[in-house]
Amino acid sequence: MEWRREYIVALFQAGMIPAMMQPTAPKDRKTAIMRITLFAVGRLKAGPENELSGRYLDRLAKAGSALGLDFARTIEVPESRAATADLRKKEEAAQLARILPDGAALVLLDERGKTPDSPGFADLLARLRDEGRRDLVVAIGGADGLDPDLHGKADAVISFGRMTWPHQLVRIMAAEQLYRAVTILSGHPYHRS
Repeated sequence: MEWRREYIVALFQAGMIPAMMQPTAPKDRKTAIMRITLFAVGRLKAGPENELSGRYLDRLAKAGSALGLDFARTIEVPESRAATADLRKKEEAAQLARILPDGAALVLLDERGKTPDSPGFADLLARLRDEGRRDLVVAIGGADGLDPDLHGKADAVISFGRMTWPHQLVRIMAAEQLYRAVTILSGHPYHRS
């Protein structure tokens, strides 16, 4: 893996790779490792959506380690059965709070969030890693969305657009964008713009 990085750096220095694709690695490999957890309200049943999401998460796990971005796990929690949407969101937020490690960076996926481009998302991950954050949790809410109180605790609130997406597709898009971020940071040609 290291020879690939050296090769990519040599290509960049020769002007053959655009500046936006310059590989970035943690400033200090001994301390700049960030574990990534994907938190989701609701379960992804067996089928093509689960397989595709798993494929991107496997790629993330294999490619991210060299950059200090270790995919740790996916945590699925059941949707709340509370009587109102507000109570359901509060109960689901409490489940997130229970698994959130101390000092973890929190990125919420919410339709009211900002819509960065893929290089911007990659930069966010690199910045959080380089700040020494040991954990990152990317959270996908349930059918009612996320509790508004979480927005104040989040490091970023990101939207995949103003349209409403099915939970299964959001899981796939989150997995793919995490993998794409790693390819951008490594200078891999997967991301072409």
